[in-house]
Amino acid sequence: MKKTYRSAVLFILALVATLLAAAFAFRVPISMAIAGKVAAYRLAADAMNDLPDGLHVGLCGAGSPFPDDKRTGPCTLVVAGKRLFVVDSGSGSVRNIGKMGFQHGRIHAILLTHFHSDHIDGLGELLLQRWGSAANTSPVPVYGPAGVQTVLAGFMQAYSQDQGYRVAHHGEGVVPAGGFGGKAMPFTPGADGRVVVLKDADLEIVAFTVDHDPVHPAVGYRFVYKGRSVVISGDTKKSAAVQREAAGVDLLVHEALSGPLTALLKDGAIKAGRMNLAKIFDDIPNYHTSPEEAAETARDAKVRYLLLNHIAPPLPLPGLEKAFLGQAPHIYSGPIRIGVDGDFVSLPAASSDIKVSRRF
Repeated sequence: MKKTYRSAVLFILALVATLLAAAFAFRVPISMAIAGKVAAYRLAADAMNDLPDGLHVGLCGAGSPFPDDKRTGPCTLVVAGKRLFVVDSGSGSVRNIGKMGFQHGRIHAILLTHFHSDHIDGLGELLLQRWGSAANTSPVPVYGPAGVQTVLAGFMQAYSQDQGYRVAHHGEGVVPAGGFGGKAMPFTPGADGRVVVLKDADLEIVAFTVDHDPVHPAVGYRFVYKGRSVVISGDTKKSAAVQREAAGVDLLVHEALSGPLTALLKDGAIKAGRMNLAKIFDDIPNYHTSPEEAAETARDAKVRYLLLNHIAPPLPLPGLEKAFLGQAPHIYSGPIRIGVDGDFVSLPAASSDIKVSRRF
């Protein structure tokens, strides 16, 4: 019996070894076959087709200028029905939009809150991918407050030679020259600090002035689609305008910076003798909102869900998220989430549901 058992074991081990050897010998064709199937699947995928009608919000960048493995530069994706909008385009925007399963060529419009570098440094790449990935024949509208013309003209000039290379290489039918880049759509808020950017039967987008002094102009955005609503604060101090626009909304996406954690960076910079950085770390809290202040806004506006973004500084260690929030959970009794790249919130039409998920 023992001899038979030993023989069986040896046979199985030999078989396994043979299979492993075969797999190793054919690893290149096997990998190529798998890669081909994955590529076909990924290129055919379009998350827009799988979403229920409603308003959907994804963080294609939940971070700030600080390097952060979990959060790239500011970028918020908004799906209203079958239209895809992108609010700000920090570093990582293009890659994260793709990782979330959305096709860049379907971007309906880009909206900028202000022109700090971390909010626009991914814009050139986003314009390029929107143009080339779907043979768009007209440039994407880029909405923003006064000055958006200058910003967009700079990107268009920087990429003008690249445009010529790609048309010459791929042909007008693949990358139509007329679809290159973006079209500036400047707006100016009225005396009440707000302006309707887009409005039709189902969707209204309102821009409103926020306080990011000395950055002028700076705005947030309010989206309402078939009764569902979201406000994106943009960069701002605690703002009465954000509270006004967020009154009763389903979702408030609000920037947040921790003063105590930033003070630790200041102290570290002083000890390292890097006084210029110490001054920057001392300055930045005065034109941002703390998590506690964002919670006060959410509470007073009777917001249903608070999603914090533009997270600063990074939170690389266990326990720092609790330190970051501080007293915020005691101020606002609703759900609070510290955003990371890939977070996704769905607000289905004809429903009061708020569904939170991860896209990657």
